[in-house]
Amino acid sequence: MTQANGGKRVKFEKVALLFAGGPAPAANAVISTAAVSFLRHGSKVVGMRHGYSKLENFDPAKPLEAGDDYLELTHQVLKRTRNSQGIIIGTSRANPGKDVSAPEHLRDPQLSKKLRNVYNALRSIGVDALVSIGGDDTLKTANKFKMFQDTLPSDQPRIPVVHVPKTIDNDYHGIDFTFGYFTAVDTLGTEIRNLLYDAEASQAYFIAETMGRSAGWLAYGAAIAGEASLVLSVEDIRGVYRTSEEIEVETKTGEKKTVKRDIMDLEKVVDRIVTTMLARDGEGKRFGVIVLAEGLAELLPESFIRGIKRDSHNHIAISEVNLGRMFAKLIAARYKDRSGGKERKVTGVQLGYESRCAKPHGFDVLLGSQLGVGAYRALAEQGHNGVMVSVSGQLDLQYVHFDELIDPTNLVTKVRFIKTDSDFHRLARFLETYQNEDEPTL
Repeated sequence: MTQANGGKRVKFEKVALLFAGGPAPAANAVISTAAVSFLRHGSKVVGMRHGYSKLENFDPAKPLEAGDDYLELTHQVLKRTRNSQGIIIGTSRANPGKDVSAPEHLRDPQLSKKLRNVYNALRSIGVDALVSIGGDDTLKTANKFKMFQDTLPSDQPRIPVVHVPKTIDNDYHGIDFTFGYFTAVDTLGTEIRNLLYDAEASQAYFIAETMGRSAGWLAYGAAIAGEASLVLSVEDIRGVYRTSEEIEVETKTGEKKTVKRDIMDLEKVVDRIVTTMLARDGEGKRFGVIVLAEGLAELLPESFIRGIKRDSHNHIAISEVNLGRMFAKLIAARYKDRSGGKERKVTGVQLGYESRCAKPHGFDVLLGSQLGVGAYRALAEQGHNGVMVSVSGQLDLQYVHFDELIDPTNLVTKVRFIKTDSDFHRLARFLETYQNEDEPTL
């Protein structure tokens, strides 16, 4: 691979590592290997405590303090941390780029103020390179931070930034599997199998809502590993299961206008789940676990989500919807109607948080370690700025430029959905309770 710096290793005085967004197993494998790689080549390394939360509101009159605001990462601190649980430098969902939604906003002092605060905070402690670790929102922030620096006068020093993709949702373009995904799949798969034994003992059903806001990778993986009866995610809301509705929204100027939004046909989706239950009845299996990806909440009719809060990334507060419990009531009522008055206990449960800091499996430690080393190689050996570290094949390193991952007009990342004609998607369909060929395709 061609090196951006012509083959000469770059020496950094101080490198900052920053983790943002939800936790993921093997986070410490990334942090530890990246830090050790820089330490071995003479750089100092700091871990910014709790993402951007201490940086976005930086005040030069209140200098950053070691221990509270950042952690000096030394060989002693990093000893035997690769396989450890949690995140040794913490995390947060602070979003310094939330006011920037177009390239021109980067030149607006007010809209880009928090990005400037991040720059000033890092420079105040001598940081001259940044490793960003996080999900698609953190990738967006890394890109905006890089682009903000492009607007600075030429005599101001730049802080090159590379990004390591993190999400147990596994919905990243540019990489096949993200670290922590397989640990999360196994953890949730175990929970689903436990629920199956409970369901069989009491002749009941569980509706298990799993994490997976934008795509169904985690729900599908957990359902396959956990031997669930059926799994549904946002990719499945198509054809007869998709419809639309008109809603009234308020613009930033306070005006009200009517817009059309795509939603699921809730009645047909519930019917499809009940069809699986009736098919299982016919096989003598009067129990089961149905897995739903939490992102289905975004496709609910407006009447179900009106008034639910949204975060700084405009994501709905899914935990307030309680998708599993809501579906459980609808399914129980529809089952009674279609079964001629028979009743079946249906219970909604939420799964996900218990998987985010689970003990990482060997593969995720391998993957996380290679990505951490890749962050060093991207910056110091390749001389890159504005790339995401990736792997392919047998953990061969690759570097994907931000502009291949982010829409240049609105600076939004592209979600990687499960292809509904892919063998991965078909595997789940093949393993679920068999349906009549005339049943509408999921």
